[in-house]
Amino acid sequence: MPASSAPSLAETFLSFLVMGLAVGLAWASRCLSHRHLPPRTHRLVLECSGAFQICACTRELRLLSTLPPQPHTALALTYLSTALHGRTLVGSVNNPSSSFQLLFKGRLAGTTWALHTSAQFLGALAAHLFTRGAWMLGMTEAHARAQDEACTSPLQTSVAHAFVLELLFSFLLHLMLLQFESLSHQARSHLVALLITTLVYEGGHLTGAIFNPALAFSMHLNCFSEKFWNYILVYWIAPCLGSVLVVIAWDEILPLLHREA
Repeated sequence: MPASSAPSLAETFLSFLVMGLAVGLAWASRCLSHRHLPPRTHRLVLECSGAFQICACTRELRLLSTLPPQPHTALALTYLSTALHGRTLVGSVNNPSSSFQLLFKGRLAGTTWALHTSAQFLGALAAHLFTRGAWMLGMTEAHARAQDEACTSPLQTSVAHAFVLELLFSFLLHLMLLQFESLSHQARSHLVALLITTLVYEGGHLTGAIFNPALAFSMHLNCFSEKFWNYILVYWIAPCLGSVLVVIAWDEILPLLHREA
């Protein structure tokens, strides 16, 4: 959206209302599944609802990205929403590249990994449909424009450059997650939110700084009909490769360097 079409106060309130509804639905599904479903099925609900919450809130926040002053408001909203996800989505990874890392480390069996990843993509699809349904109501001009606008590619650089950026962002995210493991959950959620906000500031204008295949699927689902393999390479393969490189560096290269020292 151009700067002249920044959402009004009423539109901003309604966008927050939609995000609040998404968070409420995710929370309710997690509570109900914990009470009434067996543990393995509950884990799938955690992954599905977590991906749903992240994708729905991010899609709605995208409509608020033009709120003045720019880019300060957008970055503040990114930080707050990411911290909220970190505090509320306990017990799930909500990112297929993170699940792929667990598979690579042997902490997830192949079948379990496939189920978790499928649940994450299902949550991403549900978020896409949820927000599209909210936008179809036409409650605000921003929603109406979002409903009518054609898909615009987030790639504002070459595919090779975008691949390297998304791989690097994923590498840094998963490296910091390992570094923060010993911290309290509250401190970890804020530090991860700060890191993600920094990455969005540095690379959001080039690739969207997504580094989450499920989020890319939800955000740009309509873009996959053209240049499909570019999206697969940048938004699916690069984040997964970045998460695996962290394991190689952490478990193989760093111990080797320490022994040589």
